[in-house]
Amino acid sequence: MLIQREDYLNFLMDWKDKQIIKVISGIRRCGKSTLFELFCAKLQNEGVQSEQIITINFEDAENEELCDYKKLHEYVKSKMLPDKMNYIFLDEIQHVPGFEKAVDSLFIKKNTDVYITGSNAYFMSGELATLLSGRYVELKMLPLSFKEYVSAFDNNRPLDELYRDYVYNSSFPYTVELDNRRNIYAYLDGLFNTIVLNDIVQRKRIQDPLMLKSVIKFLFDNIGNPCTAKKISDAMTSKGRKISNHTVENYLEGLTDSLLMYRVSRYDIKGKEYLQLFDKYYIADVGLRYYLLGTANADMGHILENVVYLELLRRGYRVYVGKNASAEVDFVVQDIDGNTEYYQVSWSVRDEQTLKRELGALESIQDHNPKYILTMDNDPPISYNGIRQKYVLEWLLDR
Repeated sequence: MLIQREDYLNFLMDWKDKQIIKVISGIRRCGKSTLFELFCAKLQNEGVQSEQIITINFEDAENEELCDYKKLHEYVKSKMLPDKMNYIFLDEIQHVPGFEKAVDSLFIKKNTDVYITGSNAYFMSGELATLLSGRYVELKMLPLSFKEYVSAFDNNRPLDELYRDYVYNSSFPYTVELDNRRNIYAYLDGLFNTIVLNDIVQRKRIQDPLMLKSVIKFLFDNIGNPCTAKKISDAMTSKGRKISNHTVENYLEGLTDSLLMYRVSRYDIKGKEYLQLFDKYYIADVGLRYYLLGTANADMGHILENVVYLELLRRGYRVYVGKNASAEVDFVVQDIDGNTEYYQVSWSVRDEQTLKRELGALESIQDHNPKYILTMDNDPPISYNGIRQKYVLEWLLDR
């Protein structure tokens, strides 16, 4: 099932034929290879001939010989048409040591348009910027948005039912094709272990994978809660498993480099400065939380917060956790022009005290930037002195 990823396709179309390398990054199995398929089909619909498209997936054993960058370069050159634009797609390029040499050599030719994907830390850390040094634009992919997920199903199903399946069964694209929870669990098990073992344990040379898994469980159980390396270290020590702050920091770096988790810094709204302590962590896919921890003690409010955080990323915002004196704002977001918006996320605000608390955090902000409360309450739109309350599932679809 090819779910149309319109925002990502539009990005690629905007940069088509421009003299710059297009890099598509994202967690494993978020749909990068499928995006290439969709884009190639779109190119052909617009008149590009199949001979102009060169696609290599380096996870395919048939292409193992091309993991030598010199052989890769010669192979692509041999396939290129001399008098037409050649669209070159190199999928999971991190399997090619020295890949940047082949990519650079292809990029400088007048009749090439180069696209590459990768899953590991090259595509989150400063290494990629060093390797390709200003010659690329990056498209950061995520698993399915709620809107994309809904598009895969019968539109007559209630939104709240679709949302329940979205967070429980996972937003990884392939899971929509699996017809029962047992198969979904098996798929997520394989994916999770591949990410942990290949993208974190091997790369970070971690000696105690069981300890890493314990730290992951702690973070998955505390999404949306402020965390420090010391807090995590203390939690592990209290369970009889001593671990240093330095080791925890190494684990956290591996988790964010692998794109399994996102670290969100705090921003002092009044002082207009970034704070160093008590970052929050969110998961690339909430379904992995249910896979690892089950349904017990699931905080639906924080899970919803995780979903909103990822959606704000998809919409191109820079996202921070807001602090305003003693009040905390779930998200402070800025667009590319520096315009600011504020978001509170709550499962429900029908309780008077809850509403008062959520409004209070936003009312404490003295500027006049847009302020929103997103909630699962399916009520008509409400405004509290300019603070707009929205039904979050409609907000997720409203783009």
